[in-house]
Amino acid sequence: MSSLPACRLQYDVSLKALNTFGVDAYAAVLAHVSDIRDLQTLLSQKHFANLPRLILGGGSNILFTRDFDGLVLLPEFRGMAITREDGDLVHVRAGAGESWDALVRWSLAQGLGGLENLALIPGHVGAAPIQNIGAYGIEFAEVCAAVEIYDISLGSTRLLAREQCGFGYRHSIFKTPEAANWIVTAVDIVLTRRRQLRLDYAGLREQLQAQNITTPTPAEVADAVTQLRLRKLPNPALIGNAGSFFKNPIVPDAVARQLQLKHPTLPGWPTTDGQKKLSAAWLIESCGFKGFRDGDAGVSSQHALVLVNHGNASGAQVWALAQRIQAGVLQHFGVQLLPEPMVI
Repeated sequence: MSSLPACRLQYDVSLKALNTFGVDAYAAVLAHVSDIRDLQTLLSQKHFANLPRLILGGGSNILFTRDFDGLVLLPEFRGMAITREDGDLVHVRAGAGESWDALVRWSLAQGLGGLENLALIPGHVGAAPIQNIGAYGIEFAEVCAAVEIYDISLGSTRLLAREQCGFGYRHSIFKTPEAANWIVTAVDIVLTRRRQLRLDYAGLREQLQAQNITTPTPAEVADAVTQLRLRKLPNPALIGNAGSFFKNPIVPDAVARQLQLKHPTLPGWPTTDGQKKLSAAWLIESCGFKGFRDGDAGVSSQHALVLVNHGNASGAQVWALAQRIQAGVLQHFGVQLLPEPMVI
């Protein structure tokens, strides 16, 4: 049926090892794709082209509540290289199938700054623009120059400049219906050899001080971020999770003021459009969900934003708990929480 090497295609295959929640779900067809020509060959075949399609990267931002009766594509495009230097600015291209943290560490080894605050974020490079990943005061959009996509409708690759990517808080054009036929194959980012470090995010400067570092290098910032993440967030290698499950809700400033009058300890941060971003973790913890457990589906005792699989929870059970948390926060605070991961 396919001219691809047989080892590249699997049928009726478990995705349990391919999602960090560790929930079991089956894909009708799983295709490992490391070459554009393989992708073109696969999708030129009517049988595969007509199947429902899902792009799966590192599996760190997805929750399967059921089997997927279609084609799951695993983009495995590799490579990390400096493509151009303009003085202190250094242009880097990375394949979508590379580990994000491996890219961070590689860039630091080249003496480049810009990704240090994004250390230890799980997942692959290809997910970075889709989710506009962010941590400790930095978002992917700040370093993005362009994103290379394979456009299935055209049968070829093309570049989208940063301005075309529609970046927002945990959002991008890649999450919209317009991108239904796009597969991220590579990202182009701009880093620098003279980095103005971003150290003001809560806890980061204190972590550096605890390590007796007063004038940190980008690598030392990355190490501090790593320590913070290891201390605050459960390790997916030890307990199933997808990191922060809910986005911090953004509400009108007037709504935030009313909530903070009633709840003075509720953290809030102004946004560029005159609204306020509230702490989802505070809202969830205030509803009593931190450390809560229903069977093997639970909320981490380390961080209220992280839903966990204690062993044998199904994706449907994790999602039921997520909906219970949403309902609790809405009832107590009138605020709607939205999930960060894709829910299948």
